[in-house]
Amino acid sequence: MRSGPPRAWAAGGAQSPMTKAAFIRICLLPLAVVVAAFFVLPMTRLVWIGASGRHGIAAYAAIVLEPRYAASLLDTVLLALATTVATLLIATVSGLFLQRRRFPGRALLVAMLTLPLAFPGVVIGFLIILLAGRQGLLGDITLALFGQKLVLAYSLAGLFLGYLYFSIPRVILTIMAAVEKLDPSLEEAARTLGAGSWAIHRDIILPALAPALIASGAIAFATAMGAFGTAFTLATDIDVLPMLIYTEFTLSANIATAAALSVGLGLVTWAILALARIYGGNTVAANG
Repeated sequence: MRSGPPRAWAAGGAQSPMTKAAFIRICLLPLAVVVAAFFVLPMTRLVWIGASGRHGIAAYAAIVLEPRYAASLLDTVLLALATTVATLLIATVSGLFLQRRRFPGRALLVAMLTLPLAFPGVVIGFLIILLAGRQGLLGDITLALFGQKLVLAYSLAGLFLGYLYFSIPRVILTIMAAVEKLDPSLEEAARTLGAGSWAIHRDIILPALAPALIASGAIAFATAMGAFGTAFTLATDIDVLPMLIYTEFTLSANIATAAALSVGLGLVTWAILALARIYGGNTVAANG
């Protein structure tokens, strides 16, 4: 007499699709909870508070229509763009050199260049004050040479130096990782065909590094847009957007305006990251 499959096995086989679907739902549940608790609910609350002030939904238009807010947004964006461009120039040259060259002390130099990653923004601001503040090294040198102190720490130039200080390490690490993955045979073929060093960098290396440059540039821009610790230490007379949000919230108790400005800051940063993801592929990742 022919015997069929065991009932338990048959039942298990019939239930396996349902079991797999249930397993996927269970795995997705923590993700859904985290997204709801740390993104959807806070952002919804922030947007609602921004529109709950005396100006209502018009508070969001005030970001670009109110002269003080618009000037702060423009200064913040321009400062972030300048930081990003300077960071990419310095980090690309440095990353190529450090990844392609081996010399005594290289590991120590790389460790020193990445040391600012361990510093919070307040410490970086303090370092800029020691360098270019009223009692800083730069002021002492210019006083001895020209009879007048040069003080940059408490201006946009000081903020630029501070942002540059903590942006370069992030970009250098990304560029070095991308350079390591380049195919050296392409450069060898170009040299065989008579291409010079500049042509190889322009036509082969830089295009190959474009996704990494776009991704790291977007991260540098986003970090500079939202940096608060350094701005809090240095920006005594500068209304960059993070500081303006802080003063509106703490000193003026204007919570609705602070929320609206926060949403505006987030939208600008999100737009840049979205564009970088479109043009740079999947290499753009979040960075704290």
